[in-house]
Amino acid sequence: MTARRAPGSRDARGARSRDRVRGRRIGIFGGTFDPPHHGHLALAEWARVELALDQVWFVPAGEPPHKRGAAQSPVRHRLAMTRLATRGNPEFRVSTLECRRPGPSYTVDTVRALARAHPGARLHLLMGADTYATFGSWREPEAIARAAALVVALRAGVRRGARTSASGRRVTWLANPVLEVSSSALRARAARGFSLRYLVPDAVARYIARHRLYRPARARGAGGRPRPRAARQPRA
Repeated sequence: MTARRAPGSRDARGARSRDRVRGRRIGIFGGTFDPPHHGHLALAEWARVELALDQVWFVPAGEPPHKRGAAQSPVRHRLAMTRLATRGNPEFRVSTLECRRPGPSYTVDTVRALARAHPGARLHLLMGADTYATFGSWREPEAIARAAALVVALRAGVRRGARTSASGRRVTWLANPVLEVSSSALRARAARGFSLRYLVPDAVARYIARHRLYRPARARGAGGRPRPRAARQPRA
């Protein structure tokens, strides 16, 4: 069973796709998704229900501008894991828009492209409270707020903020439960060989194990294969 693609992806384009989206309430959930985990899925579903969204589109970043130079999995793996994670929820879609676009993945370019491709769709940009705290430093935040409604999810240690942005745009704060799961912590667990069960979907855990993602470089051989163990030397 394959994950469904968002209408903004290579797999579903054209007037027929645009007509299906016109007038619908769409959540846009961008991120590195390295790896996608149950916290991402729970947040997306909570937003879908609380805001009566018709669909939530996951948009894996091709080249996150805030993580330049940081080690991250190749986009093909992050896209594949996101498709596996969202499989089974008919209201979740995965867009390859940022994966296919060269250069840094700026949110303003994404929401503009989606708004042009799907006129009449009511876009809602989902983000965590920690991410929203930096929203003013993003590229063209006002243009983003004009193209999509801002939706902020609660995070541990971050208080609910104002219901309007600095420029007066309305901000919707979700009443979501806080699940303390982070991709960085999961990468660290995987690097140490610990189980990711109940933290990521089983299909994602199997994918990580099969491709040996997040394992230390010394544990890999050429092409990412495990290095053969050196023969044990006799003790002196």
